[in-house]
Amino acid sequence: MKDVFIVGSKGIPAKYGGFETFVDNLVTHQVDKNIKYHVACMTFQKQVRCYEYQGADCQEIFVPNIGGAKAIIYDLKALRWSLEKIKKSKLRDGIVYILACRIGPFLNYYVAKLHQYNFKVWVNPDGHEWKRAKWSKPVRSYWKVSERLMVKNADLLICDSKTIEKYIHKEYEKYTPKTEFIAYGADTTSSTLNKKDLVVEKWYKKNNITFDKYFLIVGRFVPENNFETIIREFMNSNVKNDLIIVTNVEKNNFYENLERKTHFERDLRIKFVGTVYNQQLLKFIREHALAYIHGHSVGGTNPSLLEALASTKINLLYDVGFNREVGENSALYWGNRIGNLADVIQRVSTTPCEFSKYCENSKKRIEKFYSWERIIKDYEETMR
Repeated sequence: MKDVFIVGSKGIPAKYGGFETFVDNLVTHQVDKNIKYHVACMTFQKQVRCYEYQGADCQEIFVPNIGGAKAIIYDLKALRWSLEKIKKSKLRDGIVYILACRIGPFLNYYVAKLHQYNFKVWVNPDGHEWKRAKWSKPVRSYWKVSERLMVKNADLLICDSKTIEKYIHKEYEKYTPKTEFIAYGADTTSSTLNKKDLVVEKWYKKNNITFDKYFLIVGRFVPENNFETIIREFMNSNVKNDLIIVTNVEKNNFYENLERKTHFERDLRIKFVGTVYNQQLLKFIREHALAYIHGHSVGGTNPSLLEALASTKINLLYDVGFNREVGENSALYWGNRIGNLADVIQRVSTTPCEFSKYCENSKKRIEKFYSWERIIKDYEETMR
C-alpha cells in the first residue's frame, strides 16, 4: 500500500477552488486501489472531525480565520498532522504532496523528518504567486523566497504547466530540481440542464441575457486577470452583444478604480452577475456563450480555461505562454495593444461561423490531453 498525504487544499468534498477540485477528482477517479489517500481539510471550527470520503482518510485541521497568514498556519499544522500519523501508524515509503509554495522557510525541517520514514516530499509549485498584484511588496517578497526554498528542498516538483516547468529549471538551475509535468484536468461531459429547466430560465431572466449571444468571463476579480483591458476593449467595440462577467465582485478599491478609469457602469452591455456555484448551471452558461474571454496573466494551467475550452464554442485567450500552451490552435489570441481585442471581438460577433473550427479543435484537445481519466492515470503511474 502506498500512503499519500495531501497538504494545501482546503479539503474535500470540493466546494470551490482548483486544488480542491483536483484532490476531489484524484480521490473519486482512483483506479489503483493500492494507493491510500490521507487528505488535510481546513476548518475554522475548533471541534474537528476525521471522516472518510470516497475511500480517502480526511482530517480537519483547525486554523484561526486571520486573513492571508492562515494558509501558512494551515499548511504547517497539516504537515505536523501528517508526520504524527506516519509515526503513530508506522507507515513507510509513502509521499507527502504539498500544493503551492507557501511554507518554504519551514520545509527543510519537515523534509528531514519525513525522510526518516522513507517518505518523499512532492510540491506543486502552482503559478507565480509572487506576481499577484493583490499582495503588498513585502508579501510578494516572502512568496518568492518561499518558492525558492520549496524548489530547493522538494524531492519532486509536479508542474501542471510546461511553461512553469521551464521557468523552474531556468530560475533555479543551481538546485537541479527534479520535475514531472502532469496537467490539470477538466470535465468533458455536457451540462445536464436545458433551456427549459427552472434554474436556467430564472438565471437568464434575472440577468436579462439572451442564449448564445453573449461574451463571457469567469474568474477571480483581480488585476492580473486583465479586467481593465477586456472591459475597455469591449466598450470600444461596436458589438450589440453583452459581456457577462461571472466573478466574486466586491465594490472595493479595485472595482472603484476600474469604474473611474473605464466608466463601465454607463455601458448596459457590461453585466457583473456575481458567482455561480451550481456547476451544471455554470457549464450550461459556458456552453451557451458566443465566446469566452480569458485574461489570466499569472499562473499555470488555469482550471477555468480548461473548462471553457471543453464547453464554449469560441475562446479568446490572453497571449501568454501557459495559455497558448493549453489552447494551441484551438483558440484566438489577443494582447495589450490598443484595439487588438476589440477587433477580435468585432470579428467574432460579426462572423461567428468563420470560427466554427475552433469549437471542434478545443473539445478534441481537452479530451485528448486534459481529461481527468488521463490526469489520474499519470498521477498514479508517477506515485507507483
